[in-house]
Amino acid sequence: MSPRALSVFAVEGIGEITAGDDLAAIIEAAAGGYLEDGDILAVTSKIVSKAEGRLLPAADREEAITAETVRVVATRAHEDGATRIVENRLGIVSAAAGVDASNTPEGTVLLLPLDPDATARALRAELRRRCGVNVGVVITDTLGRPWRNGQTDAAIGVAGLAPLADLRGSVDSAGRRLNATVTAVADEIASAADLVKGKTSGCPVAVVRGLGVLVTAVDNDGGANPGEAGAAALIRSAEQDMFRLGTAEAMEAGRQEGFEAGRREGFRQGYEAGLADRPRAAESAEAAAGGSSGNGLKATSGLPVSGWSSTTASTP
Repeated sequence: MSPRALSVFAVEGIGEITAGDDLAAIIEAAAGGYLEDGDILAVTSKIVSKAEGRLLPAADREEAITAETVRVVATRAHEDGATRIVENRLGIVSAAAGVDASNTPEGTVLLLPLDPDATARALRAELRRRCGVNVGVVITDTLGRPWRNGQTDAAIGVAGLAPLADLRGSVDSAGRRLNATVTAVADEIASAADLVKGKTSGCPVAVVRGLGVLVTAVDNDGGANPGEAGAAALIRSAEQDMFRLGTAEAMEAGRQEGFEAGRREGFRQGYEAGLADRPRAAESAEAAAGGSSGNGLKATSGLPVSGWSSTTASTP
C-alpha cells in the first residue's frame, strides 16, 4: 500500500488583478496545463474582491467596517486607535469585518467578496469547462483565532468538497466511539495552501494535490446534499456559540441584564405589596367614614368630626 501523501504548490504568473478580470481564464493560462482531476485550488479572497471591484478609498475604511458589520463582538482601544471584532454580513467573525489594506493599491482598502460560495461554484464550473478537469475550489481569507496568537488562513467559500468531515459515530484506533469530532477540512486545506502562497510573494493561488477522495462529482443542487453546503456550514450558530461576546462586553451585558431583572422584580414586589395593602386601606377608610369620633360623636357627613357642631351632632 502506498503511503498517504499530500503536495501543495503555488501557481506562478497570476499577476495583478483588476476589476472585471476573468479569474477562470487567468488561472487556466497559469495552471491549466498541469491541473488534474481531484486537485483542489485555494484562491485568495483578495483577487476575487479585486475582480469584483470591491476597492474603496482608504479614507472610507471606518465607515466601510460599520457598513459591513451586523454585530459587534468586542472593541479594544490601543495607541493606534481601536480594533473592532465583528460579525460581518457573511456571518464571519473577524477583525474589522474583513476590510483590509494589505496587498491593495496605495490609498485603498478592500472588502470581502460579495458571495464567496457562489464564486467558488462558478469558478469550479468554468475551470471544468475550460480545462476538462474536476477540481474543488476553496476561497481563503486570513483570520485570527480565539485562545491563540497569530493568524491562519481559513475557508470563506467552498465548492466541490465537503467543508466538514463529520466523524461522530466512528471509532478511534482503540475502539472508542467518537462523539464530538467534526474536522474543518476546508479550513485545513486553506491553511496548508497559505504555506506556499504566503502574504508577500504575489502568489494568490495554490494547488493542493492528493485529496481527490474529497472532491465531489457534482456541485450543490440547492442544499439537498449537506456535503455541498459551502463554507457557510463552517459558521457556528448563535445557539452553539459559547463565546459570542468579548469578556468586557459579556460582563456589561450581564450587568445590564441583572439591572433590568432587578428593576422588573422591584416593580413586581411593589405591585404585589400594593395589592396586599388594599384591604387594609379600605378598612381604614370605612372606619373613618362610619365609625366613632374621638369624642364619642357619630359622623353624619362622611367626614370625621373634630368637635361640637349644631349641624353635625346633637347633645347627648
